[in-house]
Amino acid sequence: MFHYTVETNKTIEQAIEALTENLKAEKFGVLWRLDMKEKLHEKGVEFDMPYEILEVCNPVEAKRVLSEDALVGYFLPCKLAVYVENGTTKIGMPKPTALIGLAENDALMSIASDIEKRLTACVDKSI
Repeated sequence: MFHYTVETNKTIEQAIEALTENLKAEKFGVLWRLDMKEKLHEKGVEFDMPYEILEVCNPVEAKRVLSEDALVGYFLPCKLAVYVENGTTKIGMPKPTALIGLAENDALMSIASDIEKRLTACVDKSI
């Protein structure tokens, strides 16, 4: 499976707040937050699902993967989604190992595996 997704009883805002704090503990910062519902509304497209996308980065890890292979920048920054589906708040992300696996590089896969474990832990602590 290409993603890791969990459910929480928190509101979308509570989940984003908890996730942001847990990411900080792992030295990941939120670079950008996109409110898809609002952005689509601005463009005249109605979309009723609350859906937020966070782009996050750990600068040390970004340097490590880019130094190994500049093409990996196509996968950066890491994305996490927080949304409400059928009344349930969900937190999820594409698995870094699924993306990096496309590069077919063992050194990168090792880094991606570590990042995936850390991001998954951040998601799990945010429930």
